[in-house]
Amino acid sequence: MNLDVPMLYTKMKDLVIASTKVAHVQLGNSLEHALLVLIKSGYSAIPVLDHSYRLHGQVSTTLIMNKILGLERIEYEKMADYTVDEVMTTKIARMKYSEEFMKALELSINHPFICIEDDDGVFQGILTRKSILALVYRHFRQLPFPAVEGQTSSSDAT
Repeated sequence: MNLDVPMLYTKMKDLVIASTKVAHVQLGNSLEHALLVLIKSGYSAIPVLDHSYRLHGQVSTTLIMNKILGLERIEYEKMADYTVDEVMTTKIARMKYSEEFMKALELSINHPFICIEDDDGVFQGILTRKSILALVYRHFRQLPFPAVEGQTSSSDAT
């Protein structure tokens, strides 16, 4: 990493997982289908897109389970009766490539991933908290840290 170029000017395109590699569901898909995609992908939440790949929201395992949770049991048979449109949340972290890295850093505090879309709302991919933290870690590992008088490192303590 070049220390002459501040971390905050990192191009988000370098950190984003492309839409072609991101598990997602479409409007109108059943909750059963969405839960299968979630389980197979290993994610707890995934984007919800329309047929033109425009971003509409996200659906999660928790949202699905809350919809089929009965008073005495989980009513799995109801999953085919509902679509992702009925349970998805539209309050999601979303950005455009043109927006600043600081916004991504701020959004990553409360969201495990940020959906990236173009100016027409077409889904471009996701920016994960993991990729943001990895960039921050690499940046700080390369900074020169002078020793402070009287300070011991963790390897000096016994």
